[in-house]
Amino acid sequence: MTEHVPVLLEEATDLLTGGGGKVFLDCTLGGGGHAKRILEKVKDSYIIGIDWDEEAIEIAEKNLKDFEGRFSIYKANFVNLDLVLKEEGVDRVDGMLFDLGMSMYQLRSNRGFSFQRDAPLDMRMDREQKLTAYDVVNRYPERELERILREYGEERLSRRIARAIVKRREKKPIETTGELVEIIVSVYPERLRYGRIHPATRVFQAIRIEVNKELENLEVALKKTPELLNHGGRLVVISFHSLEDRIVKRFFKERQNLFRILTKKPITPSEDEIRMNLASRSAKLRAGERI
Repeated sequence: MTEHVPVLLEEATDLLTGGGGKVFLDCTLGGGGHAKRILEKVKDSYIIGIDWDEEAIEIAEKNLKDFEGRFSIYKANFVNLDLVLKEEGVDRVDGMLFDLGMSMYQLRSNRGFSFQRDAPLDMRMDREQKLTAYDVVNRYPERELERILREYGEERLSRRIARAIVKRREKKPIETTGELVEIIVSVYPERLRYGRIHPATRVFQAIRIEVNKELENLEVALKKTPELLNHGGRLVVISFHSLEDRIVKRFFKERQNLFRILTKKPITPSEDEIRMNLASRSAKLRAGERI
């Protein structure tokens, strides 16, 4: 399986560790790429890692094996980061990292995250949760489907796509990503089908966000961070679409009495990084230091 390449690796880890300190919380551990770099950079540092994807945790454990005794990993949703720290016996940490991107091994899995692979409609980060993409596509009312595609996908053709989905599922359930892609493409005018962004991109984003409650979880988790950061501790967030970035930007703006903003403008990948890792092209990094 292709190794996942951490986005903005040096920028994120430099900012995170720049306030000093030794104990860091990686709220989106993934394959452990950022965590590994922090452990390399800061001698005697300790990482508490959170991820709700069991496959990610297995990969991270292998990638961090050389740092045994310097990390602990919890299978959890980062919305419960306060409970994780309580279980670890830690009151506050010196830095927190959120990397909100999809991992390469998730996109290449058989879990329906990518419109480029024909797979069952699943899209759950945590396979123990009940709601799946199949449920959203086949059971949500047309109006609710349209709202999700419009709000979470910023999809201009949300109404037409929702209508086409409902019409198709009346004949038989829509079971795979391939079937869903076919419906979406059929709605798009031919002149718009071959642009820079695939017609299914925004729809898949919207459904994934709904299945995993990504925006709600992010808002709740961010609100918990000030009380769990030491003074001088750093909060670093890497987002990948405008909805996430808006939440992060607003969070820092509304809490300037609690955070010194370290990124007046979001940091974005260099041309070299984008050339080496196309998935990084939409990344935006914002950071603040606890006052």
